[in-house]
Amino acid sequence: MTKKDIQLELYGDTSEVAVIRLTRPKKRNAINDGLILAIRDLFEKLPKSVRAAVIDGEGEHFCAGLDLSELQERDAAQGVFHSRMWHAALEHVQYGPVPVVAALHGAVVGGGLELASACHIRVADETTFYALPEGSRGIFVGGGGAVRIPRLIGTARMTDMMLTGRVYNAQDGERIGLAQYLVPTGTAFDKALELALRIASNAPMTNYALTHVLPRIADQPADQGFMTEAMMAAIAQSAPEAKDRVRAFLEGRAAKVQKA
Repeated sequence: MTKKDIQLELYGDTSEVAVIRLTRPKKRNAINDGLILAIRDLFEKLPKSVRAAVIDGEGEHFCAGLDLSELQERDAAQGVFHSRMWHAALEHVQYGPVPVVAALHGAVVGGGLELASACHIRVADETTFYALPEGSRGIFVGGGGAVRIPRLIGTARMTDMMLTGRVYNAQDGERIGLAQYLVPTGTAFDKALELALRIASNAPMTNYALTHVLPRIADQPADQGFMTEAMMAAIAQSAPEAKDRVRAFLEGRAAKVQKA
């Protein structure tokens, strides 16, 4: 399925992985209102077969942020509603039906970094660079970055990026936590797809627990987190698929963990 500025393709033997690709390469995949709404709509209506997703950007860049050429003058109330529109869209990425892997390359800037931070795993190739130029443009992040990015790299590093315009290259970005994988130039999508196919083979309730429950446990006081963990563990292990997998391991039909 292809819409203006975005494309959906299905991969895998049972169409279990959705690849969502931004297709505005001449604009470095900058996000306008139509594109952020299209991202929301796609995640709301993923085919039932899909159990994991990849977000990619066509061309040399993942996403260079908000399309400032289409930025409208807004009063304070309009600005709040516009920011909340982004929040709603990226909530469908972070807390949608399936785990999401971002395939990063080239610019991951501003709103592009906000989109990447809503994904659960980020794979960067060696061309990737990260920046938050809003500070030098007299604006502030509005797509959830003030919440998600400090959880990846800490408040001090995000403050530095916005105050000074600091740009992180691929190697330093992986070192500080902006990506979990660093791969050779041109291979981010291949690695992201490999990971998504592996994730899609997990038990659905375990994937749900990792994407919906674990982040909330991290925000809870310890005593509440322990109780939430206990309840989620009980729910996950009660699923028929979980029982089958444990039985396969006990009967020697499942592979054991090996040293990498």
